[in-house]
Amino acid sequence: MTPVTGSIAARTPQTAHRAVEALEEARRRTLALVASMSDEDLERVHSPLMSPLVWDLAHIAAYEDLWLVHRYGQRPLLREDLAATYDAFETPRAVRGDIELLDSAQARDYLAEVRARALEVIDERGVGDGLLHEMVLRHEHQHNETMLQTLQLARLSGYELPDRRTAPDAPIPQLTGLELIEIPAGPFVIGAPKRGFAYDNERPRHRTDVRGYLIGQSPITNATYLTFVEGGGYERREWWSHEGWAWKEEYDITRPASWTADLSAEWRLGSCEPLVPDRPVVHISWFEADAFARAHGVRLPTEAEWEKAATWDQEQGRALAYPWGDEPPTPGVHANVDQLGGGTHPVAAHTEGRSPYGCLGMIGDVWEWTSSDFGGYPGFAAHPYREYSEVFFGSDYKVLRGGSWATRARVITPTFRNWDYPQRRQIFAGLRIARDL
Repeated sequence: MTPVTGSIAARTPQTAHRAVEALEEARRRTLALVASMSDEDLERVHSPLMSPLVWDLAHIAAYEDLWLVHRYGQRPLLREDLAATYDAFETPRAVRGDIELLDSAQARDYLAEVRARALEVIDERGVGDGLLHEMVLRHEHQHNETMLQTLQLARLSGYELPDRRTAPDAPIPQLTGLELIEIPAGPFVIGAPKRGFAYDNERPRHRTDVRGYLIGQSPITNATYLTFVEGGGYERREWWSHEGWAWKEEYDITRPASWTADLSAEWRLGSCEPLVPDRPVVHISWFEADAFARAHGVRLPTEAEWEKAATWDQEQGRALAYPWGDEPPTPGVHANVDQLGGGTHPVAAHTEGRSPYGCLGMIGDVWEWTSSDFGGYPGFAAHPYREYSEVFFGSDYKVLRGGSWATRARVITPTFRNWDYPQRRQIFAGLRIARDL
């Protein structure tokens, strides 16, 4: 997941020294996430949806070797015999647990050897315009979130997130997610600007227009979603799409994926903890989000509506880089991002991250499903390869926005577009509602 265009913005490391520091910090985080795990847990398949974690480790190494050493440094691959095994398209997730992979020690050695080669290249050639190094860095960051999805599904008793921070207290009064804010009609700008790092599907930035609408002040909370569940939300056929009802019936879906059967607790990585009412509901599919919205006489926002609510400053007549302004997020202040929160925070905990229209939690905590299918913007150009975005365009995939608590702060912006099948629940995903005026 890594195409980029344009030049790196001033906040992104330009010098070789800063690039090395960022790469090394990313590697420390990757290794820390799995430091407490046994080799057996690293090497086994925890869910048919996910790779063995040891595959992720070696894939991170193979990707770095391909882009920073082979293509940028013009050196042969360290292990050409592993190229297909650790290529995400050549070896899809469904077969990764059935083929021969590097074991845990070998994967760690592979990571270390590739990193040594990459640093040699940087020492010799610098980082050029920095684009490839930023691309590889963010690729590793994104795989950290994928690894945390696997760990969430694994439910390894006693697993501890390293350096986990304490969640802030809930503010008073508490929000439910049903509170709505009016967004006036009018043109605005959507997408990433020409300058700075962005993925191909975020560009080109363009002007568009939406009718006036209402959008949730915050994501929907556990308490609000619990009311939906207890009120027959998974039993009322009229609230579900045809595809959603068929999926729910086939797989006997009765509650969010992380909740216990008695609806009193939820799994948060390696422990089962009491359900906290004012935290956002998480691990729901698009089908579930859509049914919840229908049950309340509302809908999911479009991508354009979501981004306008998150970034558009009506007074200045411009899109902000982040909901709160132009400075990058400070984890735990502007938003619950960067993984060390260990899970969601109360939906109104980070008031300094408020958007110009007054929306909270637009960045971090939970990815938010939108009603939009994944597709290219007008004038889209694939870069640097079609397989990042273009091959996924179409009605099979729904777009999610905003990042989650497991997303690294460097990765997430309001223009970042995630996508997945509407039935997927391994993502740290929740919902925000919208309604026509």
